[in-house]
Amino acid sequence: MSYIKTYIHFVWSTKNRIPFLDSKELRQKVWRHIKENAQEKVIFVDHVNGYTDHCHCLVSIEADQTIQKVTQLIKGESSFWINKNKLCLEKFEWQDEYFAVSVSESMLDKVRNYIKNQEEHHSKQTYQEEYDEFIAKYKFQKE
Repeated sequence: MSYIKTYIHFVWSTKNRIPFLDSKELRQKVWRHIKENAQEKVIFVDHVNGYTDHCHCLVSIEADQTIQKVTQLIKGESSFWINKNKLCLEKFEWQDEYFAVSVSESMLDKVRNYIKNQEEHHSKQTYQEEYDEFIAKYKFQKE
């Protein structure tokens, strides 16, 4: 029997980075729903958190799951659920694009802590600043 354990750190933002998730209570409700719904779909969400305009998910994907399908199931269903339950004043949408990177077992605790501390982290740095910093670092490493 094969043993496969692949962790992916997903990040996606709200459409046009609109801060739809503007209260801690709303964010916690959405994160809880994402985790519960994923579990029903046999997707293991290890950690989920975010801020007013984005979401981070650490997911362990199975051999028969693809990054694209997992992302589609989590994002699509959660935006449908948010709108169905009228949790936002305007129509809620996630941005089409997303970021996904594999995480080694040795880095799991670091990524978990990073995801857990999103509220504190984004009180010091915006999502856009963080994104720009990451992309600059990534491009530098690729060259």
